[in-house]
Amino acid sequence: MTPPDPRQPDSGIVLYDTLQRQKVPFVPTVPGHVGMYLCGPTVYSDAHLGHAKKEVAFDVIRRALMHFGYQVRYVTNVTDVGHLQNDADEGEDKLQARARLEQLEPMEVADKYFWSFHRDMDALGVLKPSINPRATGHIPEQIELIEELIARGHAYESNGSVYFDVRSWPEYGKLSGRKLDDQEEGTREAVREEKRDPRDFALWKRAEPGHLMRWESPWGVGFPGWHIECSAMSLKYLGEGFDIHGGGLDLQFPHHEAEIAQAEAAGHPFARYWMHNNMVTVGGEKMSKSKGNFTTLKDLLALHDPMVIRFLLVSSHYRSVTEFSDAAFESARSGYRRLTEALNEVERRLPTAPGRDDPALRQKIAGHVQAFEDALRDDFNTPKAIAALFGLTTDVNAALNAGEVGREALEAARNAYRTLGGDVLGLFSGGQTERQDDTQVVGALMDLVLRARQHYRLNKQYAQADELRDTLAAVGVTVEDTKEGPRWRR
Repeated sequence: MTPPDPRQPDSGIVLYDTLQRQKVPFVPTVPGHVGMYLCGPTVYSDAHLGHAKKEVAFDVIRRALMHFGYQVRYVTNVTDVGHLQNDADEGEDKLQARARLEQLEPMEVADKYFWSFHRDMDALGVLKPSINPRATGHIPEQIELIEELIARGHAYESNGSVYFDVRSWPEYGKLSGRKLDDQEEGTREAVREEKRDPRDFALWKRAEPGHLMRWESPWGVGFPGWHIECSAMSLKYLGEGFDIHGGGLDLQFPHHEAEIAQAEAAGHPFARYWMHNNMVTVGGEKMSKSKGNFTTLKDLLALHDPMVIRFLLVSSHYRSVTEFSDAAFESARSGYRRLTEALNEVERRLPTAPGRDDPALRQKIAGHVQAFEDALRDDFNTPKAIAALFGLTTDVNAALNAGEVGREALEAARNAYRTLGGDVLGLFSGGQTERQDDTQVVGALMDLVLRARQHYRLNKQYAQADELRDTLAAVGVTVEDTKEGPRWRR
């Protein structure tokens, strides 16, 4: 890893670097700029909650870096060729297998699930990547990198396929901590006679008869291996020695290990920091398609508010396991409702708030903002950040229940919710101007409704008053009768 430039100012951020196996200060290569690469989806089926955890986790990391003033180039790839079944060097391409099942062309499958994936991510509030390259669109770059490896003696052609010679690169295994001699032959990388060593992995595969996805190469007609695409595309769009490479913990070996070996053996300094998110579990077991214990995001989105799903995912640290259960969703729903109700009440009161200051409350709000930012500077600790939002909510609710709150304090509270909970954690959507306009319109309409209900009550037309209340309850609005008059909340 390239040592940090001591001339750069300290960002205050520390992150857990998988390669160094410890928390380290984050110092980007170029001051004020961050290059991030995330291993994206293999687009052969619908996404599940495990995929969402990775995307949401790194979306928050990206948003946090932007909050702290960095300009972030965020590259996440699309695997649409070369990812074979069982993540090995043998077997059918996952897209081709799906294409045969659905009686489609492989690229039809890729496009179908590519757009399906992005619709799911849009629902969860995940920002679009800066660049979203596809493996099939970068075959020349992959061939060029393979040629560099052959020229340097780290790869060899065998019967129309090209393999990386792991024995030629002693550092292979440094990310996962697996020494080459301790790795079991044939585990995940299938034993094949044309390999010099069973642990060598494919850079280019000869296309067997009937293989639909095929390109011309110096070694004959074939297709790229799974690992080479990420090395080629990350270097193309982020350059040598880029800042952060992210992905799921399950990709650490062999995928990320292979990426490092390919890039560095070809003479290209690679990622300086490695970050890995942990898994989603069901009953203590990893959620995965191979285990069949997954629920698609589309099914979950049909049952739950997308922001409740996102709240569930950010409630656990990105390096911690997230347990999938009904109880977990109910807890997330309750927690998210508590935050949104406080925010809605703040925005409801703002238009009529007195133009005075409440310095004690503003000081408490500033303290919670600082606690939130400190949590994110400490390896993007979202559970502690959410705890800071709950602390903010406790103090804001206490002030609101005590009586009128001045405009400056309410604006500070609203900005804290919208900036920290919205812009950074991605839990509240919509533009600031649109939110204010919508809030004022809804507030005005609700005032009319509550006046009508009060009129019914004063004239002992209780059936009509109850009908208004029940109609509002059916769309999630609760009316409370207090000594100061009726109040509403979502």
